[in-house]
Amino acid sequence: MSEKRLKRQRIKKKLFAKNRLVILNDETFEEIFSLKLTLMNVFVVATVGAVLIIFITTYIIAFTPLREYIPGYASSKLKQDATELALKSDSLSNALRKNEAYINAIRKVLTNNLDYARLNKDSITAGEIVDASKLNMQPGEEDLKLRKEVEQEDKYNLFEQASSRTGIVLFSPVKGMVTEAYSVKNRHYAVDIAVAKDTPIKAVAAGAVIFADWTPTNGNVIILRHNDGLISAYKHCESLTAEQGDKVKTGEVIAVAGSTGEQSTGIHLHFELWKDGYPIDPSQFIEFE
Repeated sequence: MSEKRLKRQRIKKKLFAKNRLVILNDETFEEIFSLKLTLMNVFVVATVGAVLIIFITTYIIAFTPLREYIPGYASSKLKQDATELALKSDSLSNALRKNEAYINAIRKVLTNNLDYARLNKDSITAGEIVDASKLNMQPGEEDLKLRKEVEQEDKYNLFEQASSRTGIVLFSPVKGMVTEAYSVKNRHYAVDIAVAKDTPIKAVAAGAVIFADWTPTNGNVIILRHNDGLISAYKHCESLTAEQGDKVKTGEVIAVAGSTGEQSTGIHLHFELWKDGYPIDPSQFIEFE
């Protein structure tokens, strides 16, 4: 026990033994600075200094922007930019899907490529297959009465939209004999009206021209987009008087009748009416004769 006690005393004596740190001038040996120290003091100061350095470094890394300069730490601006890019990418994806659906609808108008009545639009599940040719699509008594009222109101002014209690009021693009009516059975989603050459073709309602160009199959074609998802198409025209992007009024002349395109069988207007990507019978809304 005495040896251990002596050993502890020697260690204690070394730790608390006073030493002097002296800084001398190398040439004159003049004392410039001196400091009394013990090993215990040096150990305490070194420990406190190390703790302070660790604390300050941790604070800088956790709470100051200086951490961005440390390799491995992401910049807050980079995170913000990445978040904004993700939101913009999501918005662009939604816009792209809408544009694709819109382009597919226009493609159906141009090509008449439609599998009719095999999907119920009002449900996400497939509806019952219905033979549309057996449905009664003739206008009722109230519809006929309303047409007469609209025709009477607009008899002397074809360029103004008559007031009506219905949501859709359309005017005849041309007046002539219907040579081929709308037929789902024959996949003829249009009405063909025989007219004289160079007969003015008018817009059935106000809208915007979304397509106006020549196609090999249908000749000169002009397509208008109206309110409520309604699209009207005029095919086999001799020439077009409106261009893509133009805004047209109800009754405004947009083309001249003729016989252009491979599928044309004579001078006539091939008129189509579409709603939300589905064809509808124009004769339900318009009297051509």
